[in-house]
Amino acid sequence: MRVLLSTYGSRGDVEPLVGLAVRLRAVGAEVRMCAPPDKEFAQRLADVGVPLVPVGPPMGSMVRPSSAGAASRRVSELAGLFDSVAAAAGGCDALLATGLAHFASRSVAEKLGIPYVYATFCPFLLPSPHHAPPLVLPGESFPPGVTDNRVLWELNAQSFNALHGEALNAHRASVGLPPVDDVRTFIFTDHPWLATDPALGPWQETADLDVVRTGAWILPDERPLPAELVAFLDAGPPPVYAGFGSMRTVSADIARVAIEAIRAQGRRAVVGRGWAGLALIDDGDDCLVVGEVNQQALFSRVDAVVHHGGAGTTTTAARAGVPQVVVPQAGDQLYWAGRVAALGIGAAHDGPTPTTESLSAALSTALAPETRAHATTLGGTVRSDGATVAAALLLEAVSRESKTRHLRSEKEIGRGHAAPVRRRRPPEDHRSDA
Repeated sequence: MRVLLSTYGSRGDVEPLVGLAVRLRAVGAEVRMCAPPDKEFAQRLADVGVPLVPVGPPMGSMVRPSSAGAASRRVSELAGLFDSVAAAAGGCDALLATGLAHFASRSVAEKLGIPYVYATFCPFLLPSPHHAPPLVLPGESFPPGVTDNRVLWELNAQSFNALHGEALNAHRASVGLPPVDDVRTFIFTDHPWLATDPALGPWQETADLDVVRTGAWILPDERPLPAELVAFLDAGPPPVYAGFGSMRTVSADIARVAIEAIRAQGRRAVVGRGWAGLALIDDGDDCLVVGEVNQQALFSRVDAVVHHGGAGTTTTAARAGVPQVVVPQAGDQLYWAGRVAALGIGAAHDGPTPTTESLSAALSTALAPETRAHATTLGGTVRSDGATVAAALLLEAVSRESKTRHLRSEKEIGRGHAAPVRRRRPPEDHRSDA
């Protein structure tokens, strides 16, 4: 079996697919991946031996659209990745997409007549009467007085159509595909996969959407920590880690605020440089800055993790059993901040721009003994077999589709004409709390 994994997004969108790719190869599948051409993504895929087909501009250069016009232009660019994705999908038996890859990838699967799956790493993004939708553009707000989630999701669907419909359908017409009248359903399909840990990011059943729950896609990281970092860790008590991953637009003084807040709690600091290029504020020997490192290993040796609230970082910290302080910057990070606070495994900072005092107060909550106890308990429940579950489901779906197609062909041949090529549906529901 040959599978194309397709994503356009940050490290949080790429890393889970790396875990899935490794599991698919372990069961005999041939895998390739479409992803942005950022050097760190290319290196990560090279490390595990998965061929990369670079698509689009580097993700590190992308800016979140702030207007309707910018959103439409971005959809045109993303849909325009069709040719690259189609070339990569040649000869493949299935296509699975994440992140912003859906605009091109679903059309490719439809054109080629192969099974398509869209996976997401946050339940907050999926339509449900149990929660309100995310806002489509920065600075947006819900209509005054409207609190019914179903109404809000209807308005959300209208926003998707208004912002993305014209650009998406213009491209589909250019490649001989019919228009879509519901962009949000086109994006998520009626049968999306949810790759989150069931305790950390649960899904409430709804009649509105069939969701396949696989568990989080985690690849064990065997990379050793850098010698300088190991020496720092060994030289004193466990430090607090502060890093904001793929976020580039954090407040200018976030490194100073984080270090001062950590010092205010009497702790040493490890600062993750990240895409924002965080740096040390002085030459004190109680702080160290690091680049890309094995967070699974590092988080097991720190007292707390201060971060932006990406799904991957939240899950890694939770799995390590370490308390967290989430300083959400945008999108689903607000959801993860809320989950950390609700589970009692850390604190959610109010707003994206902390002061030394506000971050120190949040750290005080995270470092409390009862918070650590909750984090330790939850850490023992976070499962790591989600990628294995997803790989098995994908193999099962392709096998089932192949048998169905073979039977259909035999019937058509028996009638004296060839079987039509039809767009494949995603695999049947396989609800799993794995």
